[in-house]
Amino acid sequence: MLTVSVVAAGVALIITPPSADLLSRIDWRTLGTLFMMLTVLEGFKKENVFEPLIRFSTHFRSMRSLVLFLVFGVFFTSMFVTNDVSLIIFVPLTITLLRQAGKEHFILPVISLENIAAVRGSMLMPFGSPQNLFLYGRFGVSAPVFILHMMPLSAFSGILLVIFICVLLRKEKEEMCFAREDKAPEHEPDSLRRKAYPLLFLLVLTVIVTRTSLWPYAVLVIALSMLVLDRSILVRTDYVLLATFLCFFVFSSSITSNERISSLLRGLVANNEYWWAIGISQIISNVPASIVLWPFTVNNAGLIYGLDTAGLCSLIGSLASVINYRIYVREYPGRGKSFIKTFTLISWAFLAIVIVPGYLLSFWEFV
Repeated sequence: MLTVSVVAAGVALIITPPSADLLSRIDWRTLGTLFMMLTVLEGFKKENVFEPLIRFSTHFRSMRSLVLFLVFGVFFTSMFVTNDVSLIIFVPLTITLLRQAGKEHFILPVISLENIAAVRGSMLMPFGSPQNLFLYGRFGVSAPVFILHMMPLSAFSGILLVIFICVLLRKEKEEMCFAREDKAPEHEPDSLRRKAYPLLFLLVLTVIVTRTSLWPYAVLVIALSMLVLDRSILVRTDYVLLATFLCFFVFSSSITSNERISSLLRGLVANNEYWWAIGISQIISNVPASIVLWPFTVNNAGLIYGLDTAGLCSLIGSLASVINYRIYVREYPGRGKSFIKTFTLISWAFLAIVIVPGYLLSFWEFV
């Protein structure tokens, strides 16, 4: 994605030479907010903030209850800690628990369902995914209005996930027994940091929801806090994603500055945002697609519903899906084709049910 974004930005700057106006068009607020979100969530991961939740999962004795907990753990946590972080938390846990329970053959379908849960759960909140974060800042609506518009599809997806799980596990009735593994943690959590990171996360959410003009000071607070609490977190922050965002902002700003190209794209995209969002996302993923398509959009609902549906089509459709794939192939080298086959089969079955309701809801404009 970074390579594609750099090439796209370079081509765009040839078409429209850089200027002071170009710098002013870059969405620095979104970049700053994304930096804060990614940095604080790195702290969450390092300090194992969700460890009590993870330990709780070993108390389940039926396969159905365990899978419901794991899938909906992803579904609900993705609303607040973004879809990729929720997968990073739950997918390794799922692989470990199903191995210990002797249910390894269920790993692929379950983590595929977790992928769907991450994509469809995160769509509910303005901060559930990077594309939601970016578009929420552009739509100019309140958080309750945003949630109201995203709730029907998110809730419908939750119901479908329950049905898919029940079908998958319809023959599973045995009680499970986990082979407990007592491993020393790689990093001993620090109580002060564990208390500080949720407070900093609350600050980030406040900045997002209120759209305060004081966001640069919040960025400074987060950066200084990390210098005091744990400087290594600033190194671990996903600067590749930030650089990708920046390059696509440059591309988008440069293209929209060229009246001829801008007029052509506006004519193609306007009122067809839902299908363009799904299609372009299969090439560059839904996060960059949101930045590229936004300047030519007249139907905000069509754009965001399409972007949040794109992750069901292919691995490339959502960066969260790529992360899920990478976690799996690290555990099972050489089985990438098996992942893609199972992921595609389950995701397309889900897509076939939700794509039409998503399109119909795309006419419900955000106001």
